[in-house]
Amino acid sequence: MARCEICEKGQIKGHRISINRSQVSRRANRKWKPNVKKIKIVEDNGNVKSIYVCTRCMRSNKITRAI
Repeated sequence: MARCEICEKGQIKGHRISINRSQVSRRANRKWKPNVKKIKIVEDNGNVKSIYVCTRCMRSNKITRAI
């Protein structure tokens, strides 16, 4: 399972609940996975490294991408 190496975001487990019935008796297990991409970044010392980063961290400029 890929996990964001910046914010440690991973998958979340829960239940999908059927809304066709008035009783909340029908439940199915479900996983929500983060939108994680493998990109190359530049570290503080100038080295280029490949890591998994979620798109929220990419959008908020928490990393410096390598060209």
